[in-house]
Amino acid sequence: MADRSNPLQHAAYGGPGWQPRVRHLRDEANGIWGIFGIDSEYGTLRSVLLHRPGPEIVSDDPNGAQMLDRVDADRAGRQHDAIVEAYRANGTEVHLIGPPPVPQPNQMFMADLFAMTPEGAILARPASEVRAGEERVAAVGLAAAGVPILRSISGTGTFEGADLMWLSSTHVLVGRGLRTNTEAIDQIVDVMAAIGVTTTRVDLPIGTMHLMGMLRILDRDLAVAWPTRLAVAAVEALRDEGYEVHYLPDLDEAIGGFALNGVTLGPRRFLMAEGNLVTQAFYEALGVTCSTVEVDELAKASGAIGCLTGVVARDLA
Repeated sequence: MADRSNPLQHAAYGGPGWQPRVRHLRDEANGIWGIFGIDSEYGTLRSVLLHRPGPEIVSDDPNGAQMLDRVDADRAGRQHDAIVEAYRANGTEVHLIGPPPVPQPNQMFMADLFAMTPEGAILARPASEVRAGEERVAAVGLAAAGVPILRSISGTGTFEGADLMWLSSTHVLVGRGLRTNTEAIDQIVDVMAAIGVTTTRVDLPIGTMHLMGMLRILDRDLAVAWPTRLAVAAVEALRDEGYEVHYLPDLDEAIGGFALNGVTLGPRRFLMAEGNLVTQAFYEALGVTCSTVEVDELAKASGAIGCLTGVVARDLA
């Protein structure tokens, strides 16, 4: 037996039997942690976090709930179920968050509640009082999925995950606007720098919601943007990273049909809102294979497939 008067003879104090933890956090995925991590917007989609909407989305004051119109909860739920099935048909694991005791009306928009990195999530802090606290539900869902949380936005910072996009494995784009402020971006810059990633900041126009709403990356060299909305600095950053930037052909479909509000399933594979025939033909002419689901009821809540989907894991570059 070791001499208890000499701590260095005990493993607990660094003596014989001590086992230092030397693996990188990324190497602990699918082991200590679950499957997580992204470093692109186009790598094959492996895992997502979703919340099925329920009665909480029905409001007598849709505008006060930040929605465009009154939503039929049953029909919206069925459309959400179809999105879940589309992901599963793609081989994507779907983590469904159970409703909290008092769910908030916008809880289903999971893309806003965190941003994923190769080493874990940055937990968001939504900008509106209507959505304050939704991030707690996302944190529970991330923990259940085995995802480490690298940082929670603190202080008076506000950040929504749909304002951050990966241009390469070492470069992210972050939009400053209605939903994400400078204080939060400063915190994101620090997190990204610690994992060797550069952050480019761009300002978003008045009257827009998120960076995600004006840009989709469909492959390593292919991006689609909303003309007149995406900042010049963002287009320059995309081109510097080797992207060819194309622009939406039909703004009526973009506005009324949420034609840009989809999710890249893998290189040149895109899940999009049904009924946008002009935009779908435009994507397909770029070599993109499109899958479609009906989302017109969900869209009354002011979001579609991209907004509903918290991306947990993609194939890393």
